[in-house]
Amino acid sequence: MDPTELERFERTLLPHMSAAYNLARWLTRSDQDAEDVVQEAYVRAVRFFGGFRGGNSKAWFLTIVRNTGYSWLERSRGEELTTAFDANLHDVEDAGPGPELELLRRATRQELFAALESLPVEFREALVLRELEGLSYKEIADVSGLPIGTVMSRLARARQRLRQILTDRGSKED
Repeated sequence: MDPTELERFERTLLPHMSAAYNLARWLTRSDQDAEDVVQEAYVRAVRFFGGFRGGNSKAWFLTIVRNTGYSWLERSRGEELTTAFDANLHDVEDAGPGPELELLRRATRQELFAALESLPVEFREALVLRELEGLSYKEIADVSGLPIGTVMSRLARARQRLRQILTDRGSKED
């Protein structure tokens, strides 16, 4: 990579390193593993940067991080990817704002993060990209390679599961 291209690479992707780490951290549930995933994604991004033609650099880089993260999960924790997503178990309608929203507001950051970590990886990914990284449904669809309807469905299911986990934990404390 020549110096001009390296400067463009750094200017384009370095602002998204925090988002990359955040996504990798939630996918792997480990600081050290997230650092490894981001490092590997960064190397892949350098390799393929010549093919980046502009546009949404955050979505482009997060796509690489996501793919690297899933490859890492498959190598190290294949069972997590094959057992976590059960459409019958997770198929619930989004109840929208209501008592659950109040529950989420009352939950401490630690409780919320623990509940988020307990979700299947597909749900964690969708929530992190939407709620923590602020990506639009379209951007999440681009990053994950899923239809936008699937993204919306996963988000609704993830929110419902998160509410249920927090409600269950709240009930146990009462």
